[in-house]
Amino acid sequence: MIVIHNVRSGSPSRHRRWWRKRVQWGVLLGLMVLIYGSHAPLITLTKVGGRVPFSSSSCVLLIEITKLLVSLATLLLTGDLSALRAPLSLALVAPYAVPATLYAFNNNLVVLMQIYMDPSSFQVLSNLKIASTALLYSSCLGKRLRSAQWLALGILMGAGVCHSYSSLDLEYPGQTEDQASSRLHITAWGLVLVLVYCFISGLAAVYTERVLKSQRLPLSLQNLYLYVFGLAINLVPHLLSMGGEQDFLEGYSGVVWAIVAGQAANGLLMSVVLKHGSGITRLFVISCSMLVNALLSWALLGLQLTPLFLLPTSMIGLAAYLYYL
Repeated sequence: MIVIHNVRSGSPSRHRRWWRKRVQWGVLLGLMVLIYGSHAPLITLTKVGGRVPFSSSSCVLLIEITKLLVSLATLLLTGDLSALRAPLSLALVAPYAVPATLYAFNNNLVVLMQIYMDPSSFQVLSNLKIASTALLYSSCLGKRLRSAQWLALGILMGAGVCHSYSSLDLEYPGQTEDQASSRLHITAWGLVLVLVYCFISGLAAVYTERVLKSQRLPLSLQNLYLYVFGLAINLVPHLLSMGGEQDFLEGYSGVVWAIVAGQAANGLLMSVVLKHGSGITRLFVISCSMLVNALLSWALLGLQLTPLFLLPTSMIGLAAYLYYL
């Protein structure tokens, strides 16, 4: 949790620092919400003939390379070279391979789950990762949550479900109710896989937070370790897909480069949140981004917002108030 202590009775300089910190966190979280929320609409804008014209594996690689280079440049500019020259040990570096492995596993699991359920069912059930993250955050990090905070996280999960259901009528335009119902399905294996997905999603976030906070290293160096492993792991599927005729940068446009820059910035900003805030803050960012996603889809893609959109908006506001009260 991000805690900003009350310093109103302190000195004016301390009061100014308090407000500066609040503004900095507000800008950081607002930027993350905007980037998260704009991701899906931007991908839709790149489509040509209903298909994404660029290689997704090359896009992921470019994001990892960008994060790696920015982390290295930050480390050099801040003068933390002593940490870079320190001898490496397996016990120091190995923990950073775990998050990259977990995220890579989940990315492939999302593709596999499409066989056992429809995308709308996945969209609704994936909100269970809020519960899994909260439970792991409390048990693995020893963070005790108040009753009001547990209630807030339950409301946040409910807001995600409401938002997902409110968008179901946008998934298959022009179809009858019977046709839409036949598309909504999930098998027993699909339910098992989505539970595994939600557990791994929460585990990856909590584990990353634990590693970043437990080691007294510059964040830029920790990011460097994270993204070296991220680049190595994501390089494998790209090399396996190189048999196709598509070139590495084929289909790239200004919008695609904006996606690369945005996702790289989001990854770096998320490490700041996990280092100095908490994984719970990450959940609120993702939930708020759903609202930005809907508004951008309405403004850029012409999708219609339903009156139900106001319900998850109110629920997220209430959840934030209860959690950070």
